Amino acid sequence: MAPSNELLHGTLDVLIMKTLADGPRHGYEIVRHLGTSTGGAVAVEDGSLYPALYRLEKKGHIKGDWGVTDGGRRARFYRLTSSGRVALTRQTDAWAKFAQGVSKLLLGDAQ
Repeated sequence: MAPSNELLHGTLDVLIMKTLADGPRHGYEIVRHLGTSTGGAVAVEDGSLYPALYRLEKKGHIKGDWGVTDGGRRARFYRLTSSGRVALTRQTDAWAKFAQGVSKLLLGDAQ
């Protein structure tokens, strides 16, 4: 059985919010950080990233503003809002409980 879209969206959303918790980043920086910080386990493509950014912005969890990258290119930089910080905490707690339960089932006493 494949994971539901809600679970997939929620997971990507919380990963993006966690990435933005340290400060604003543009899309390429978000993707690079997600890949690097997960040891390559999470690879996000544009077709998933930008709908997630728009979804988070619509919810008021992030805010995007135009700026210029270090390389001189115009890009949209996203930052976490105060409501995004609340959502990040709530979703991180929920994800940790979920992951702990799944790990308990899959790994049994191995933890």
